[in-house]
Amino acid sequence: MSQHNIVGSEAFNRSPFVIIRSVRTGGMRRRQTRTAFAFVAGAAAALVGGVVAAVLAFGPGLAGG
Repeated sequence: MSQHNIVGSEAFNRSPFVIIRSVRTGGMRRRQTRTAFAFVAGAAAALVGGVVAAVLAFGPGLAGG
């Protein structure tokens, strides 16, 4: 005969019985920081690229007067 660890009405629940022993709280914070840093770096790169493109496009006309 087999033995089962069934407690109370747990046998009639549809969801599995899960015990969370430890949660690493810093993971989500690090992910959000990394995402924000990547966004700022991408925005800065786009800004620098736009300035370089504008200087290349309008620079000779402005310098020649």
